Amino acid sequence: MTSATNRVRWTTADLELFPDDGKRYEIIDGELIVTRAPRWSHQEVTGRIFAALDNWCQDTELGRVAINPGIIFTDEDNVIPDVVWASNERLDVLMDEAEHLTGAPELVVEVLSPGKKDEQRDRQLKLKLYSQQGVQEYWIVDKTLRQVQIYRRDNAVLTLVVTLQAADSLTSPLLPDFACPLSRVFGRN
Repeated sequence: MTSATNRVRWTTADLELFPDDGKRYEIIDGELIVTRAPRWSHQEVTGRIFAALDNWCQDTELGRVAINPGIIFTDEDNVIPDVVWASNERLDVLMDEAEHLTGAPELVVEVLSPGKKDEQRDRQLKLKLYSQQGVQEYWIVDKTLRQVQIYRRDNAVLTLVVTLQAADSLTSPLLPDFACPLSRVFGRN
């Protein structure tokens, strides 16, 4: 029997050895997670959320948004969320010389990919990681159910505060006057 202490623990340095083959390599708690390039519909939804946030950023100049940025929390926690937003003040502290984030942005968005394992990663592993690292708000977007779960920091833990449906609009106390109809995010179906 193999104990958890004998398992291979991957680090950020190990990621440098992997090929640039279109796969996504992430590490959570020293465990390597390899996923394929996201599907078209996944990228569409991701792009629409990014566009709404980017338009808001351009109008307000309160921060910046990115698609698939690398976040290196620790040597054993290195992830690539679908979308992140960071205030200008926070971004100045988070960005390293290679333009990777080295800490928690205020907002992280993950669009669920099909499959129990992928969904479990976003709903459990990443929720726990983002909570531990200080993310203020986490959106889990389910394009199949056409809904978004909003988690917000409460007493140092990300807690589910609302589940929005396709007829609702995305808003956030982090983003003054931001509103994005989910019907626009999900498109026709």
